[in-house]
Amino acid sequence: MSAQPESIARSNIDHWQERVDLAAAFRWTVRLNMHEAVSNHFSLAVNDDGTRFLMNRNQVHFSRIRASELLELDANDPETLSRPGAPDPTAWGLHGSVHRRCPHARCVMHVHSIFATLLACLADSTLPPIDQNTAIFYDRVVVDEEFGGLAFEEEGERCAGLLADPMKKVMVMGNHGVLVIGETVADTFNRLFFFERAAETYIRALQTGKPLRVLSDEIAAKTADEIENYPGQANKHFDELKAILDDENDSYAS
Repeated sequence: MSAQPESIARSNIDHWQERVDLAAAFRWTVRLNMHEAVSNHFSLAVNDDGTRFLMNRNQVHFSRIRASELLELDANDPETLSRPGAPDPTAWGLHGSVHRRCPHARCVMHVHSIFATLLACLADSTLPPIDQNTAIFYDRVVVDEEFGGLAFEEEGERCAGLLADPMKKVMVMGNHGVLVIGETVADTFNRLFFFERAAETYIRALQTGKPLRVLSDEIAAKTADEIENYPGQANKHFDELKAILDDENDSYAS
């Protein structure tokens, strides 16, 4: 847990550590230039069935998001958009639908990061295993080829239906961007980070115009399994990111 005095003073707020982690993820997404104006959203389930979740407020830049200011929403509340301080309608449509329909998706991160979005723009948006990072995602990605416009509730429900398989933890949203799910903020952010790196490797490899050296299905599957079960990597990565923010007296945990 962050040792910042402000975070300790606010520790009586419900789901404080979850809030701190989610706020840190927003701040690091900006540092990695994976944000987009005041668009895109992250959410985190805070009850057993996943239907209550934290999410960023409407139209707030990722670089200014604080733990104490995150919304707590109920995916089963049809009056959510009519209440004061309502979330962005497309965020509600997409994240509310995923948390309502996919209890295994504890954390949901959606961005229009550059290389993942480039991948989403290709006629074939599959990510071949051409190195260790791309192999992480072997048989773990679903490609949505039916983009239907902004993710209001009907479109959000359709997208959520593509995440029924718990093994598919990344959705390349054709003509749109990427959505990543996971068990915790650390798990999901780590996956988002490496997917963007993997997409960049692939796009840059395509730019050379030379033939790709694609791993065999057997080695790609083996690599994906090994990394999936690598002990503690996501948590250690995220703890280091929070430590950097804390060293800089960043206000995320306030």
